[in-house]
Amino acid sequence: MVEGLSHVTFVVRDLDRMEEILTSVLDARKVYDSGEGTFSLSRERFFDIGGVWVAVMEGEALPARSYNHVAFKMAPGEYEERLARIRALGLDLREGRGRVAGEGRSIYFHDDDNHLFELHDGTLEERLRRYGAG
Repeated sequence: MVEGLSHVTFVVRDLDRMEEILTSVLDARKVYDSGEGTFSLSRERFFDIGGVWVAVMEGEALPARSYNHVAFKMAPGEYEERLARIRALGLDLREGRGRVAGEGRSIYFHDDDNHLFELHDGTLEERLRRYGAG
C-alpha cells in the first residue's frame, strides 16, 4: 500500500545555488549534506520543506523547460512576499495559466536547471468545488 510521498529529487549543476533558492523562496531547512562523500550517484543535500523531504543531487541540468512541475503550498496572504523573494534571486518567472475565480493563485518560476516550481495558495477541495466536481 502506498502511504504517501516519500521524497522529491532534483538534479542540479550547483548545489549551493539550489540551496539558496530552496531556503530563500521555500523556507527549506537543510538536514543533510554529503560533502565530498557520495552514498548515491553524486554529492547530495537533503532539505525539509513543509514536511516534504527534498533531495538535491549534483549533475547535469534538464535539457529543456516544460510544464512538468512541483507545486508547494503557500498561505493566501504570502503571494506578494514570495514573488519578491523570487525576483530578488533573479529567477525566471513563468506566466501562470488562466485561472477561474476560487481556484487559488499561483506563482511559477524556473530554477537555473530548468525545473519548474509553483507556489499555490489553493487546495484540491477548493478547486474541485469550483470545477463543480466536489
